[in-house]
Amino acid sequence: MPRGKYVNHKGRNRHFTSPEELERERKEELLKQRRRKEEGLDTDDEEEAVAGASGAAAKAPAESGDSESGSESDSEDDASKKKKGVEGLIQIENPNRVVKKTKKVTRLKEGEGADDKPELSRREREELEKQRARAHYQKLHAEGKTDEARADLARLALVRKQREEAAKKREEELQAKEAAKAAKVEATGKALGKRT
Repeated sequence: MPRGKYVNHKGRNRHFTSPEELERERKEELLKQRRRKEEGLDTDDEEEAVAGASGAAAKAPAESGDSESGSESDSEDDASKKKKGVEGLIQIENPNRVVKKTKKVTRLKEGEGADDKPELSRREREELEKQRARAHYQKLHAEGKTDEARADLARLALVRKQREEAAKKREEELQAKEAAKAAKVEATGKALGKRT
């Protein structure tokens, strides 16, 4: 009965490659390389084996020739190989490869690295630009030069005017009440004064 597409590894025994088997594979690979070297088919395989490439990975660049199909695995070998034709004229640069620049100790002490500013990442740069723009906008807003600030000032003036009118109205109503109360007291006083 076939197991199917998905295999459950739970409960299985673990399989480890024995050191004897690894040693045997290494010896076979060395034998193959010696045979190739004797036949003159491949002279660069020995360097690739030293670099740590496996048997299949070592064969692939040799078979593909000078094409760029195995770009990452043989990037070190490309530098050592002589470039043919147009390849010598074209410079390909990997943006992910970071080459550390060597600095002289004397120069570090003199300049303390003042000329080398740390380059900000895109996110950090955008965050700084946002902060600067926000501060600039707040400054303009405080001076009343933005549309929003003008609208706010107009609204504040309108509210202030309405509050002043409401205060005047309350004052007039209060005076009217006091006048009415005084008139009522006076009227009652006259009415009482006539009787006595």
